[in-house]
Amino acid sequence: MGRRFRRWAFGTGILWLAAGQAMAQAVLEPPYGLRWGDSPEKLIAWATRHSLDITISLPGDQPAMRVVKIEPKKGFLPETQAAAVEGRFLTGKLYELTVHYFDPEASADLMESRFDALRKQVATEHGALLTNQQQRKVADQFVTRTQSFHREPVKGLFLLLAFTEVEDLLRKSKEARFSLIYRNDNFRNELLKALKAP
Repeated sequence: MGRRFRRWAFGTGILWLAAGQAMAQAVLEPPYGLRWGDSPEKLIAWATRHSLDITISLPGDQPAMRVVKIEPKKGFLPETQAAAVEGRFLTGKLYELTVHYFDPEASADLMESRFDALRKQVATEHGALLTNQQQRKVADQFVTRTQSFHREPVKGLFLLLAFTEVEDLLRKSKEARFSLIYRNDNFRNELLKALKAP
């Protein structure tokens, strides 16, 4: 009886752990109706429906990699304040999606307030974010300030929110941009293993 119960408890624990990991992966599905493992065609079809510009990069040193960047001629992506979205595909399967936020009409202070609003929204939806780095560097009359935060509910599956502000001390001007990166390193590692397999 005791042995049977232990087996049942162990099996239930494994199922609970697997379900928790699946839920975390589902929570961190990329935006725009995409899923991990989707082909570039899905992102391209979405861009075509909205008449957005599409740039496809094929890195020479990584023949299995495709980088698809989508952006409007001007303004923002549909129903967002994002200026571009960039998908990374290994062997034709999505493992990383980055949403870029920049606006030539907005001041650096306004961009920082948009960044703070997005950080709060991401924390509300996905849980508390941990601080990665906050630093300030001065070089050649430029001050660069960066800050980044991340959330990793399951090892290898994470969100990264990164902000950069560059101030030109000579011209007394500054600009800022930020990005939200969805990345599934677990899936990427599986793809790399399959790629290296004989």
